[in-house]
Amino acid sequence: MFETGLDKICNITIGVIADEKTCIERICYRDGVDKEKAKKRLESQYDTNFFKVHCKFCITNEEHTDLDKQINEILENKNLSNENVIHLYNGDLEYLQFRKFLEYSKYINHCFTMKSQDFRALNMEKAKEEYKKICDILNLDYKKIYRPKQTHSCNIKTIKSEEPLIFGEGFQDVDGLITKEKNKILSLTYADCIPLYFYDPVKNIIAEVHSGWRGTYQKIGAIAVKKLKDEFGVNTKDLICCMGPSIRDCCFEVKEDVKNMFYEEFKYTGRIDEIIKCKNSKYYIDTILINKIILKEEGLKEDNIIDSGICTKCNSDKLHSYRVEKEFTGRNTGLIALI
Repeated sequence: MFETGLDKICNITIGVIADEKTCIERICYRDGVDKEKAKKRLESQYDTNFFKVHCKFCITNEEHTDLDKQINEILENKNLSNENVIHLYNGDLEYLQFRKFLEYSKYINHCFTMKSQDFRALNMEKAKEEYKKICDILNLDYKKIYRPKQTHSCNIKTIKSEEPLIFGEGFQDVDGLITKEKNKILSLTYADCIPLYFYDPVKNIIAEVHSGWRGTYQKIGAIAVKKLKDEFGVNTKDLICCMGPSIRDCCFEVKEDVKNMFYEEFKYTGRIDEIIKCKNSKYYIDTILINKIILKEEGLKEDNIIDSGICTKCNSDKLHSYRVEKEFTGRNTGLIALI
């Protein structure tokens, strides 16, 4: 279909994908060929990431993955795929990936987990189990996880030769991570705050930042970009930022004290009426827009700022949301690694 251009006249395209091992086994069984011939045949076709990028939806057809559930969620508009992200399933796990980053799948791997997993500050063994599940799907080594203790600070740590750590010494009060080293998995957790993933395909460097309303107010995204420029010589025209699911202006209601803070800090933009809205005598703040503005101020191209368009509160059946579940909420995690 893609070879002939028929996809351009289709309202919906659905890719059916599976891992390489499963595909090879099925080709061998169906066509009676050996594994070597099956692998060559598979290599001559579009790879899985092509379908993740170009299809409106993807269905995973692997053992232990519920096909009926995936199809029904598409029909019932419960699949969160849109022009910028693809919603994927594997067994009982669901996760999101950015189509833009999938274009660089030879160099980076990433995901944003969903409610099928919980990455709260659990005991270490439980945390390792959760990481192993998602890392096995991504073909990453869960023993290479770097996860700091987040405190809504503006502190950003560069990972060099440190050993992989979860809440280890040197990873306290850290809300952003940067590395140019391969096979080091950056992991931050979220339950309404904005995940900012950065990738420079020229310098081949990644970063991840946790930008809650406090971090947004303190412009932690801009701090990360400055660090990438100053320490690694990144040209911001090359830098891509993908903004993961978070609470959006439809749901991010604040009291007058917080409204006033944001008004004073961001009135210089000339867009304060877009940033702060008053509906039914209640104030709502658009932290996504603020991050777009400050990233553009730092030199990122508008086309390189990719918004997931997904509200965690509106989709709390699929994503952890503190505004919905309060102290009982779990945590989504964002993972990104150079490979």
